[in-house]
Amino acid sequence: MRIFIFAILFTLGLQASVYQKNCVSCHKKLPIKIDKFFYRYLLKYSSAIETKYALKLYLQNPKKENSILNPALLNRFGVKKKSKLSEKELKEAIDEYWETYKIFGKLK
Repeated sequence: MRIFIFAILFTLGLQASVYQKNCVSCHKKLPIKIDKFFYRYLLKYSSAIETKYALKLYLQNPKKENSILNPALLNRFGVKKKSKLSEKELKEAIDEYWETYKIFGKLK
């Protein structure tokens, strides 16, 4: 019985996060790294709240008008397809994205 419980807990610990499974897996196929998108959002929106909000709006309703990509990249790659993640999953993914790349508290 102990081995069974351990196996379940071990398996749960190895599952990829929503962010890893739905964002990183796709973006790693692109020539532009996912962190570059983050820095563009941060330059435009500055704060965690505004950046996360803008990212959420874009992922729920992607358009050229609300994209942070420059026109050349938009022409090359187009506009992303609408996210199929639930509100909860989207929040979780955006929060992990923010925590992964935020610079606040990391600069010395």
